[in-house]
Amino acid sequence: MKFTVARDVLSEAVSWTARALPVRPATPILAGVRIKAHDQALTLSSFDYEVSANSEVPATVEEDGEVLVSGRLLADISKSLPNQLVHLALEGQKVNLTCGSSHFTLAVMPLDEYPLLPAQPTIRGSVDSQVLTQAVQQVSIAASRDDTLPLLTGVRIEIEGENITLLATDRYRLAMRELTWEPTDTSISESALVKARILTDVAKSMTSGAKVDIGLSHESQPGASSLIGFSAGGRRTTSTLMDGDYPPVRRLFPENTTIQAVCERQTLLEAVKRVSLVAERKTSVRLAFSEGQVVLEAGQGDNAQASEAIEAELYGEPIATAFNPQFLIDGLSVADTDWVRFGFTHPTKPAVMTGQTKADGGEVTYFRYLLMPIRFGI
Repeated sequence: MKFTVARDVLSEAVSWTARALPVRPATPILAGVRIKAHDQALTLSSFDYEVSANSEVPATVEEDGEVLVSGRLLADISKSLPNQLVHLALEGQKVNLTCGSSHFTLAVMPLDEYPLLPAQPTIRGSVDSQVLTQAVQQVSIAASRDDTLPLLTGVRIEIEGENITLLATDRYRLAMRELTWEPTDTSISESALVKARILTDVAKSMTSGAKVDIGLSHESQPGASSLIGFSAGGRRTTSTLMDGDYPPVRRLFPENTTIQAVCERQTLLEAVKRVSLVAERKTSVRLAFSEGQVVLEAGQGDNAQASEAIEAELYGEPIATAFNPQFLIDGLSVADTDWVRFGFTHPTKPAVMTGQTKADGGEVTYFRYLLMPIRFGI
């Protein structure tokens, strides 16, 4: 095997492929990145039995071949190289890498021990890459980090025709984002559960193309796993789907909210951040909505205290409630509108936060954030 490739092209491809490498691989072989040189292109692959990554980039290939080398070491080397062409050649059990006056020799890992990568699932449709990235970011904040509740560490993807709904919850909050896509079959009706950390990483890294193709496979053959696949701009990745019945969380959103309040999102976000500085761990930020304003308070007793009042429009009776400050900050941070609307049914019942483009309307309903209040003494 022998090829020449641009330094930046190699560095970006290796870094993207190596990102899927396990921190503590079950076997040493899984720490490798597989490089295949063929037909004036390089294909780099990694796999940990759960997630696979595959990147294809152009190169000048003099001799076809395949090799397996330490992925993290190659990523570190390629990032540190001077901005010149990289020449790589396999000689026996060593890989010689030359770039300008820099020269490295890498040990070869046993290629025959490396597992076969799963086939990319059949493409079911495509979605705008920026829309996907934003949607995953908005929903994944609500996924649980508690591995003792594995189902809740995932993001549920529901596909009905041209509509996709993403859902995630950690029992204390629930995020839902709706978006449209271009399915290959408008009668499609599928659901999938993907680990939030994997989906977040995929969405962030799939921005090289305008569209992201999404594939799904529910294999029935023995030993096969159900997979979801994403591909864009020469990059392809797959992940096994999580097993289990996700709780029916959609019904948690109230059909009607008798009390509503509208605030400027950035102003409220900054106020919550300031007031929450005195909120000790597991304590709340209290919000009291009245005509024309909302008063934020945190801290109590002999401890540090803070309060701040900002403008708010109230529709209905005055209401006071309290939230986990970080959960509130998370929801406000990922909303992408200038204004947010809170819908309440009762001070001790979950509140719904949605975005709207104007102070007096223009409600945007594709992102909804349900937040469980924290009881507090009066």
